Amino acid sequence: MKILICGGAGYIGSHMVKMLSEAGYDVVVFDNLSTGHREAVKWGTLVVGDLLNKSDLKALFEQHDFAGVMHFSARSLVGESIVEPAIYYENNVVGTYNLLEQMRHSGVDRFIFSSTAAIYGNPENTPIDEAHPKQPINPYGHSKLMVETMLNDYARAYGINSVSLRYFNAAGADPSAQIGESHDPETHLIPNILRSLLLEGIQLKVFGDDYDTPDGTCVRDYIHINDLCQAHLKAFDYLGSHKGAMAFNLGNGTGFSVMEIINAVTEVTSKVVDYSVEARRPGDPAVLIADSQRAVKDLNWIAEYTDIEKVIETAWRWHCQQSY
Repeated sequence: MKILICGGAGYIGSHMVKMLSEAGYDVVVFDNLSTGHREAVKWGTLVVGDLLNKSDLKALFEQHDFAGVMHFSARSLVGESIVEPAIYYENNVVGTYNLLEQMRHSGVDRFIFSSTAAIYGNPENTPIDEAHPKQPINPYGHSKLMVETMLNDYARAYGINSVSLRYFNAAGADPSAQIGESHDPETHLIPNILRSLLLEGIQLKVFGDDYDTPDGTCVRDYIHINDLCQAHLKAFDYLGSHKGAMAFNLGNGTGFSVMEIINAVTEVTSKVVDYSVEARRPGDPAVLIADSQRAVKDLNWIAEYTDIEKVIETAWRWHCQQSY
């Protein structure tokens, strides 16, 4: 069975490609390499192209007979989306529209979408379940919610069945340390802590220590990258017997503060983290924790990495192999 992975040269996409390949799927990666890494595509076939170029998509679908598509190609920096919203609406919304249209014309009807907890905005309650009001507070979140709206309409009108997986904080690396998390700029907490330990003259910045949390720093829900990818495999199987546009939260259901993550890194690495406390970033909620019970019940998904030290250890192993 052949599956198309859009954005398969990126962090989550490359881990998905590895897992699918090892599960026996024939995988094709479609990526413009603007933020992805050619060297991360160690499995499957890489086709360099852009979702904004309809001729690239047409040629791709004419060459391959896909059973389904997993879509990870998105701009995902909240701050950038506020400064340059046009890029987000073009890449995340128009690009996905082009992809869905090509799927429709080619008769491909299974679609897994990489969505986000950012569609919920500032939480009214926590943990957050799928029924929580959708009130994005930035263009990134708006662009993802627009795609989810499109998917509902495409399921109803054209029979393209989809699962949107709303991630909280993806973290860690494949235990083999063959691939890991590398963004430019890097905005995620765990890789930034680890990089601060490996790079000379880099001090970690903690944004705010006066939140209404036990230690004053933000609390987030971290899910290991392989647990996230396992949910995609389960969702793809789920679409074999379920029709419509469905959505599931993906998180561990446990929150860790920034200081708890720093302390866990010290435990794993035996290194003291040098950090400074900066002003809060606008739009950062105090607590974001997922209620993923729908995924547990409907997808038969269970997170394997529930110990934050084990998540960090897999990331540390990969970062230690990099030539910074």
